[in-house]
Amino acid sequence: MADLQKLAIAPSQIHQNHVYLNSDQQHYLGRVLRLSPGDQFIVMDGLGHWWLSTLKLDASNQTELTAIIEQEIAITNELPIEITLISALPKGNSFDEIVRHSTELGVAHILPVISSRTLLKPSSQKLQRWQKIAREAAEQSERQIVPIIREPVEYTVALSLLQNQIIYKPNYHKYICVARNNYPHLLDSLLINKNPESIVIAIGPEGGWTDGEIEAAIATGFQAVSLGKRILRTVTAPLAALSLVAATLEK
Repeated sequence: MADLQKLAIAPSQIHQNHVYLNSDQQHYLGRVLRLSPGDQFIVMDGLGHWWLSTLKLDASNQTELTAIIEQEIAITNELPIEITLISALPKGNSFDEIVRHSTELGVAHILPVISSRTLLKPSSQKLQRWQKIAREAAEQSERQIVPIIREPVEYTVALSLLQNQIIYKPNYHKYICVARNNYPHLLDSLLINKNPESIVIAIGPEGGWTDGEIEAAIATGFQAVSLGKRILRTVTAPLAALSLVAATLEK
C-alpha cells in the first residue's frame, strides 16, 4: 500500500464515499500516472486523513474519471507539534524551493513576509503556485496534511499576528535566526526549551534581518539564535533550521 500513488484533494471534493475529481486531477491520474479504472491510489484531504480509493469511470459520462473510497488508512507521519515558518521572500522563484522543502520537512504553516531588504513583490498568482507546490510536496513526502500558506504580509504585520495570538497556539517558542552574531545555536535552544505546543522559526532575506527587525522580534517574544558560523542563503537556512527542529522532535 505504501507504493500506491498519492493525490491531495480539497475536503469539499468528497461526498459520502465518492471522490469528485477535477479535470487536472483526472489528467494527472489517467495521463501522467497512467492509472486505469479499477486501479487503486490514496486520497489525502490535506487535513490529516488518507483513504484507499479505486479509480472508476463516471456513470453519467464514460469519458470522465471519478473515484470511490474503499477504506480509511491509519497513518502517523506528522511531527508531534505544529511548526510555523516565517520566511522573508527571496528574489526570483527561490521561494518555490522553500515551500517544497519545508513541506517535506514537516512544516504546518508558511507565512511569507516582506522585510526591509526584500526585493520580490509577489503577484497574486504566486500564492496559488506555492499552494500547488505544497500539495505536490505533501503527496511526494507522504504527509498527512498540506501546509497552510498565507498571503505575504509586511514583517511588522506578521509580528503583530503572532503577538496577539490570532493565528497560533499560546504556548509556542519563537526563534529568529540571525547570521554574524554571538547568539546561542538553535539546536541548544531547542534542547533546553522542552515541551512547546508549537514552534515558530523566522528566516531573513538575502543580506539578513536589519537590527531594527531583530529588536522588534525580540520585543514580541522571539529568541534570537544562530544556525552556525557559516552564512547560509535564504533558501538554505530554512532547511537547516527545520531539519534541526524535526530531528529534535522525532529523536
